Amino acid sequence: MPKINVYLPDDLAEAVRETGLPVSPICQRALEQAVRRITTIRQAVLTDIDPAWLAERLPSFTARLVGVLNLATARARETGAAAVTTGHLLHGVLAEGNNLALQILTAMDVAPGSLTAPDTPEPPATPGALRFSGPAAVALELSVGEAIGFGHNYVGCEHLLIGLAAEPDGAAGELLRSRAVDGKAARRTVAAAIAGYAHLRATSPDQTAPPALLNAVRAELAPLVRRIEALEGRLPDPGV
Repeated sequence: MPKINVYLPDDLAEAVRETGLPVSPICQRALEQAVRRITTIRQAVLTDIDPAWLAERLPSFTARLVGVLNLATARARETGAAAVTTGHLLHGVLAEGNNLALQILTAMDVAPGSLTAPDTPEPPATPGALRFSGPAAVALELSVGEAIGFGHNYVGCEHLLIGLAAEPDGAAGELLRSRAVDGKAARRTVAAAIAGYAHLRATSPDQTAPPALLNAVRAELAPLVRRIEALEGRLPDPGV
C-alpha cells in the first residue's frame, strides 16, 4: 500500500501518541471523505447549471449558499452571460443579504453595500447551455477545500468568500483584493468569527445579534493584526 507522510504539530503528535489513536484508519477515512467531496464539486460545476440539481448533488452546501447559487444563475441569465462568473457569485452573496460572508466583510472594514459585483465576462469552464466559468468553478472548488480545511461538515457563504478572494483569475477576486480582502485575510477572519461565535454561544443568552458577533470577531482579530503589523515593522511588538 502506498505511503503518504502526514506532518503534525508537536503538541498534536504528542497527544496522538498518548491516546494511542489508530492514525492510519482515521487519516484514510478523512481523506476518502475529502476526495469524495472534491470529486463531486468538480463534476457538478462542469455540467449545465441547475441549482436544484446542485443542491441534491451537494448536500453539504447550506441553504443560504444554494440560494446564492440561484441568485448568481438568475443574474447570469438576466445579463445574457455565456457563463456564471465569479462576479455573479459575488452578486449572489451580496444580494442574499443575510449570510456570514457579509458579516465577515463588515468585520474587515468593507461595507457590503460599497461593493458592486463585476459583470466582467469569463469563459465557460466547458461548453454547455449555461455553466460556471473557469474561475467560478475554481472558486467553488476552493470553497469546498476551505470547508474541509476547517473541519466543517458543511460549505457556506463564508467559505465561498474565501474561495472568491483566493481565486487568482476572476473579476470578483480582483475586486475583493483591491479592498484588502485576500484569501489569507478572509480565512483568518472566518476562523476568528467562528471562535467568536462559539464564545458567544457559551456566554451570551442572545446568540443571534450581529453587532455582538462583529465585536467578538474584532476582539479575536486584534491581537493577530497587531502581531502582523509588528512583524512588518509598523509597530513595536506588543508581546501578544
